[in-house]
Amino acid sequence: MKMANSLRGEVLNLYKNLLYLGRDYPKGADYFKRRLKNVFLKNKDVKDPEKIKELIERGEFVMKELEALYFLRKYRAMKQRYYSDINKTK
Repeated sequence: MKMANSLRGEVLNLYKNLLYLGRDYPKGADYFKRRLKNVFLKNKDVKDPEKIKELIERGEFVMKELEALYFLRKYRAMKQRYYSDINKTK
């Protein structure tokens, strides 16, 4: 039972982190929140600790991908600003 409680905390933490990252999702926060909730509800009956760990790892991968998406978007916006300034001065 102790194993399940520690995994429960990890799952909740993952959900909160993904929910936080979803605020800036390109298709909108509501879209992301709905999809996130559906995925977590779909897997709510999983009891096997190994399967839960696999799902947590998949969720962490999604988190990293979202962070990469946001960093790339930020980089592109900054690059566009700076290069457009250089082109205007020439």
